[in-house]
Amino acid sequence: MDGQQPRAVPPQNRPPPATGDFSAIFTVFFAFLVIVSMSVTFIICLLYASQVNIIEIIIPFSSTINNNLSILHQVPEGHVGVYWRGGALLKTITYPGFHLKLPLITQYEPVQVTLQTDQVTEIPCGTKGGVMITFAKIEVVNRLRKEYVYDTLRDYGVHYDKTWIYDKIHHEINQFCSSHSLQQVYIGVFDQIDEKMKDALQVDCTRYAPGIEIISVRVTKPTIPETIRRNFQQMEEERTKVLIAVERQKVVEKEAETNKKMAISEAEKNANVSKILMEQMLREKESAMRQEEIDNQMYLARQKSQADADFYRLVKEAEANKLKLTPQFLELRFIEAIADNTKIFFGDKVPNMIFDQRLLGNFLKEASRNISREVSDA
Repeated sequence: MDGQQPRAVPPQNRPPPATGDFSAIFTVFFAFLVIVSMSVTFIICLLYASQVNIIEIIIPFSSTINNNLSILHQVPEGHVGVYWRGGALLKTITYPGFHLKLPLITQYEPVQVTLQTDQVTEIPCGTKGGVMITFAKIEVVNRLRKEYVYDTLRDYGVHYDKTWIYDKIHHEINQFCSSHSLQQVYIGVFDQIDEKMKDALQVDCTRYAPGIEIISVRVTKPTIPETIRRNFQQMEEERTKVLIAVERQKVVEKEAETNKKMAISEAEKNANVSKILMEQMLREKESAMRQEEIDNQMYLARQKSQADADFYRLVKEAEANKLKLTPQFLELRFIEAIADNTKIFFGDKVPNMIFDQRLLGNFLKEASRNISREVSDA
């Protein structure tokens, strides 16, 4: 049996060809595409995570093609992911992190929802007087609110800021310049342009695109023709000189006013010192006068008391003398006076002399005066 040749199978007995060959080939090809897309997505994620900007060198595809082919994609921090399927914007919004999508069918785009600064450059405009000037750069700090991402992108697309910031800035700047002169735009009201632009942008955004929030606007100094710039520079120099002169005059006036205030203060101080010294002298004089009045009152009281005492003593002595002037006492005093005389007269007329009434009265008066004098001296 080993040497027997195999018998050919009659054509009518051969098995029919397999009908699943085409589906198997399609499955293998689809798996290959999936593996390739996943590999590309993985490489893109690695490059993005390492912040190496060489994706255009390694993979010769644009970001749109990569987003279309990738299954796994990453939404960076500060962004949200939005998706289109067949050109229609989906309501699905994803947040930072890794997410999956259908390759070739669903397109993905990250949209920033944190603060971002849009720079609008080289903005020409004509002033009220017909002078052409150019704003080199205007920066608009804005933010797209998360809850309005779908509505904003549905109405204005991913590049919504071109409509409401870039183009709008051009329009508002030209409107502003056309209603102001060059001197106002360049100097007079230049400090107000920031707020006016911010308010103008925010008003229209609030009305038509409420998801866009204008935080601030920074406007750089416009570029003007050189001849006009030199004239403005000369004007500014002259204005500076005038301001310096005015300030110098203010300084001189301030110094004069300060000297005047110092002189007034010194005079007031001297006047206050003199007033205080005068009041002190007056108080001293008043105190001395009161002291003198008290001394006078004390002296007057002493003299009055002394006079009253002398008067009382004299009255009492008079009363005592009056009580002493009795006939017996007078006779005693008369006899004592005669006894003190060293001369004694004898004769017939002695009794007449002695008992002469006039001589006796004089004698008694003299004796009374002597007695009073002795009482006084005592």
